[in-house]
Amino acid sequence: MNIELKGIHKRFGPVHANNDINLKFGEGRIVGILGENGAGKSTLMKILSGFQPADEGEIWIDGQPVNYHGPQAAIAHGIGMLQQDPLDVGAFTVLENFMYGSNDGFIPNRNQARKTLQQYTRRFGFELNPSTPINELSIAQRQQLEIVRLLALGVKAMILDEPTTGISAEQKTMLFDALRELATNDGMIVLLVSHKLEDVIALCNEVAVLRGGRIVGERQMPATAQELVTMMFGEAIKPQTRAVVDLRKAKPVLSLQNVSISDGRLHVDDFSLTLRAGEVIGFAGLDGSGQEMMMRTMAGLHVLDSGQIRVHDRGLLRAGYREFAEAGVTYCAAGRTEEGLIAGLTLTEHMALVQDNNVRIDWGKARATMDKQIQRYDVRGRATDPIEALSGGNQQRVLMALIPEKPIVMVLDNPTRGLDVDSARWIWQQLLERRNVGTGIVFGSPDLDELVAYSDRIFVFYAGRVTEVPDVRQTNVDELGHMIGGHFEEATHAVQPA
Repeated sequence: MNIELKGIHKRFGPVHANNDINLKFGEGRIVGILGENGAGKSTLMKILSGFQPADEGEIWIDGQPVNYHGPQAAIAHGIGMLQQDPLDVGAFTVLENFMYGSNDGFIPNRNQARKTLQQYTRRFGFELNPSTPINELSIAQRQQLEIVRLLALGVKAMILDEPTTGISAEQKTMLFDALRELATNDGMIVLLVSHKLEDVIALCNEVAVLRGGRIVGERQMPATAQELVTMMFGEAIKPQTRAVVDLRKAKPVLSLQNVSISDGRLHVDDFSLTLRAGEVIGFAGLDGSGQEMMMRTMAGLHVLDSGQIRVHDRGLLRAGYREFAEAGVTYCAAGRTEEGLIAGLTLTEHMALVQDNNVRIDWGKARATMDKQIQRYDVRGRATDPIEALSGGNQQRVLMALIPEKPIVMVLDNPTRGLDVDSARWIWQQLLERRNVGTGIVFGSPDLDELVAYSDRIFVFYAGRVTEVPDVRQTNVDELGHMIGGHFEEATHAVQPA
């Protein structure tokens, strides 16, 4: 299979998301699709995979123009997309999700589907029990299921959007091995959309770089990270340096004492932690290891089974989200469109929701404040735009714009999710400004470089067990990766800062 994009244009109001895109993808090639947030990568891949139509331009497959509408039609032409959050059905088992969308008629052949599933899983070394409910799978297993489902549907070109978010180093190795085999042995076209340049360097044969909706460069690999960054942003970015913060005299702002929590499947027992003003604590761990549940507990979104939790001197046992917010705790969820923002509302309407209003909303004030925040946070959008019209990176900037200026505690689950290196660094500049005025920060991230760069202390969660990294200043990404995978020596649950 060979794919050619000719003169692709896509506009969203005044934003020219894709501006005369011309690209060719040859069989057996793994191509990285790079660009800063809002560059047009996701829009282009959604056009190619049938999730949205182009305003102008053509898609050619094997020398012939094709015209399809919708993801199922794209799959029928051999093009499938693996979303960052796999589009599976939570109420279904592995086998039922594998069969979903097949062309086996009204009553599909379950026995044949089971055999086909097992053939693919054996080929790639995936561990997928056909009878397991989807909600019991890790992110990596859900990705594996979607890959074999797309293969069973006959795709010859596979698009992957940030596929290594929330998976371990071992799981990433397995994924990359499978993708290399598909490209080498099956002639598959693999298109990798990623902000993790180390993944692009490790996997891709070539890259295409977008900036401002246009193609600004293509090159064969190998290339260094700095070379790719320069292509993406037009200039090199200096390495991040770690700030040293003296916390010896800082006052406690959040205290957890002997806290135990559970969700019916996972238990975290007898966890203690003291967060001090101006301190940044990182939570590391694979998806579903307990760190997200603990952060939600710190914000009043998950009730602890036992123990004590305090903000300043205020006890918040059994308190809810509103009481935590009133005490000065701000929470940002990883799912910005699921929990952080409201589809259908404009940016101004989001600002109105977080402002102090009595009975009537001051729309003039909300609009003026949002306009100011758009400038401050460099949001590529207008106050009148619905939030879903913005790219993921710009949605993240809006979330930051909605946070109070001086919260006592910030609890952030994956605050730079889906952001390019420059946008992620900019987000951290805003967070560290708050730290500098005394805000205590707890954040979770699957990005080990981010954890090492910004944390004063790191706690590693593994299957409900919590271990503190002995000395963050001496640790590195490789050591942290081994701990996340469960390879660590015994360590104390909580060590107070000196």
